[in-house]
Amino acid sequence: MAASTAARRFLLLLAAVTVVSVAAAAPAPAPPPPFRTVYAFGDSFTDTGNTHSTTGPYSYGYVSNPPYGATFFHRSTNRYSDGRLVVDFLATDALALPSFLPPYLSLAGPNATSASSKSSKYYGANFAVAGATAIEHDFFAKNNLSVDITPQSIMTELGWFDAHLKARQVKKEEIGEALYWVGEIGANDYAYSFMAADSIPPERIRTMAVDRVTTFLEGLLKRGAKYVVVQGLPLTGCLPLAMTLARPEDRDNLSCVASVNKQSMDHNHHLQAGIHRLRQAHPGAVVAYADYYAAHLAVMRSPARYGFAEPFKTCCGSGGGAYNFEIFSTCGSPEVPAACAQPARYVNWDGVHMTEAMYKVVAGMFFRDASGAFIRPSFASLLAAARKGHGN
Repeated sequence: MAASTAARRFLLLLAAVTVVSVAAAAPAPAPPPPFRTVYAFGDSFTDTGNTHSTTGPYSYGYVSNPPYGATFFHRSTNRYSDGRLVVDFLATDALALPSFLPPYLSLAGPNATSASSKSSKYYGANFAVAGATAIEHDFFAKNNLSVDITPQSIMTELGWFDAHLKARQVKKEEIGEALYWVGEIGANDYAYSFMAADSIPPERIRTMAVDRVTTFLEGLLKRGAKYVVVQGLPLTGCLPLAMTLARPEDRDNLSCVASVNKQSMDHNHHLQAGIHRLRQAHPGAVVAYADYYAAHLAVMRSPARYGFAEPFKTCCGSGGGAYNFEIFSTCGSPEVPAACAQPARYVNWDGVHMTEAMYKVVAGMFFRDASGAFIRPSFASLLAAARKGHGN
């Protein structure tokens, strides 16, 4: 009897130790993301609905038509993709916000709804607009480059942001607690001035565009922004539009347009120098650089590794051939009412913009990779700094 009692006590003790050990080994739950509000800016790579078919840029005025949005939303949401963009993955996946960021123009004026107003109050707004430039529209108008060009620039978006803050009566401390996502901006400046390269050299466009972006960033910081992520340009020379228009001999080791990729690389280099100066002038802020060029390059070097079988061909395009792209018969137009059967196997959606699958891959590089290869400082470091700054 004594031996049996001792054995039971031993088994109970062993069970208790096992439970404690298992509990101690269980990983601690990840802390919640520190941002409840996000403000986004940029062009069509980030626009979640400020542009419609009636306002879209030249040759891309069909964004309100199917098959845009077909993969995820199953209808057009005026995003230039078959589904979600990087900013969408930022909102609902990386930051676990309850919804995607609403486009600003759905929150302002007579088209505002009570539902969108509530979303804006708690989760922020997206000011990006397709076709937007870094340089103000007046510059292109004065140089006779304004045909069918979107009149909004990054400074227009800053004005919208100010109006939004005033209308919502956003407090100073709330401005400092938000995350600011500055998507790709500047590619349109180079595209719009392409035909005037002899009179307006790309170097001048680069200097002006980078200056306007850094001025915009300075404006955000002066308004109280403390956590900012700035995207660089992707490999614009690997877009079917560029590859169709460029000379066949103008190619790099990726088989993309060498001169256009160099243009994006130079732009990004100067942008990073501007960001460095901003960091020195605003040591209390975190300004991260999201290296879209590096992310795009990784995919184009090894597309199969990321699940892509078609790195160059347009999914929603026309004409067949190597790129399946014609500038006068683009996605959503009467000539192109349908897309490829498997968009997830394509990098490019409509000749300029990416598929949801590509945006998801880029989002993973930005938000999950801690190596610093794609975002510097890392997104995890930015979140940690925000938690500390918010007192969490």
